Amino acid sequence: MDGAVLREGRVFLHLFSNRPREREEAVFALLSLYFSATASFGVSLRPLFFSLPLSPICIFHSLQMPLFSNSSPYCTAAAAAAAVNSSNRNTGFVSTNCKLSSPFLRLSQNDKFNVSRLALSHSERSVKDRTVSMALVGETVGPKGKVGASSTILAYDLIQGALVRWSSVVDRSLPDPPTAVFLHGILGCRKNWGTFARRLAQEFPTWQFLLVDLRCHGDSASIKKRDPHTVASAAMDVLKLVRDLRITPRVLVGHSFGGKVVLSMVDQAAKPLARPVRAWVLDATPGKVRAGGDGEDHPAELISFLSTLPKEVTSKRDVVRALIQQGFSNDVAQWVVTNLRPSNSTGSQSSSFSWVFDLRGIAEMYQSYEETNLWKVVEDVPRGVHMNFLKAERSLHRWALEDLQRIHAAEELAAEEGGGVEMHVLEDAGHWVHADNPDGLFKILSSSFQGGKT
Repeated sequence: MDGAVLREGRVFLHLFSNRPREREEAVFALLSLYFSATASFGVSLRPLFFSLPLSPICIFHSLQMPLFSNSSPYCTAAAAAAAVNSSNRNTGFVSTNCKLSSPFLRLSQNDKFNVSRLALSHSERSVKDRTVSMALVGETVGPKGKVGASSTILAYDLIQGALVRWSSVVDRSLPDPPTAVFLHGILGCRKNWGTFARRLAQEFPTWQFLLVDLRCHGDSASIKKRDPHTVASAAMDVLKLVRDLRITPRVLVGHSFGGKVVLSMVDQAAKPLARPVRAWVLDATPGKVRAGGDGEDHPAELISFLSTLPKEVTSKRDVVRALIQQGFSNDVAQWVVTNLRPSNSTGSQSSSFSWVFDLRGIAEMYQSYEETNLWKVVEDVPRGVHMNFLKAERSLHRWALEDLQRIHAAEELAAEEGGGVEMHVLEDAGHWVHADNPDGLFKILSSSFQGGKT
């Protein structure tokens, strides 16, 4: 299709054609016009292009037509270009599957909130020493209308309040909505925060909540990561993810191991974190990790015992029974088996389950958790950061008098220097704060989201 067709305006009629080939040509022509004009005139036409009433995004969103068919030559060319041109990106995600069965981005919605898991596919080309970037979304519709796929950095869920109408893919010119990042503890996964985050999205509809599977955990276990598996490397993964998603978090929440990851994010971050930012460290200290007392669960021993179990098991109940016999609580045993997924073993008539985590990597991460000391971040809080520590009332062994004294001293020093450190106590809760007392935790954390509530 040449420029004459564009000048005559027939391209817009072809957008409504019943013939897939004509629709593909029309979209390809508009995209070519966009990139050519951007390269020729040295200015971005993105605001104009994406606001046109007859732009392909608007049209195909309303008609719900596919942009390209799987056999389309344009699809093949786009995939090849993405594969070649994204090779210069360290963290880029390249999708060679062109099943673009929807417009650039269509987020599922219900009455309360939107849940979307996005995989961003970036392609770049250099034109006259200028780089033109284009983002497409390959989406897979999962249960309950979720849009899902994992990035090449970490697996995640993005839970959006009902008033959020933003996407880093469709229009980068719009400011991102206030975002909170939630991180789980050792042997956990992002789903641990699912119910709590959806409740926050209902109460604070202008916010969005990014739930992450840390390296070696959950769906991120299948994403190969370089050694070492440490608190610092886990924090850098999350920083890379928010940078890739073009999100600037305003609240960071981490439970246990995830709490130290939050501290490490603050320690390593430059631009990816907003200022001000509120960091929440839930039932974790910045320094030494102390062994549990009698009747309490010991993560190191739990990891060691799990390493003796087979990679595939036939019954979750048997695993729960074995854990209880080893002295672990029923609550922890039930929680651990949430890391079992049905196996897809061929030739097997009986059902079986396999572990989704990388236990060797997790063992390294927990050792790093015990050894990592981040008191320097607390006692010299970066300007614009408000550091919050939450101690569970019944979590006695994790908190020594020395820890509490140092945090209170940091509170006074930070107040004098314009920073912020604050200590909170969650009543009627053990270490599993979001399960033991979700209402109390919700009340305490809500102060961080009040500014975005309407």
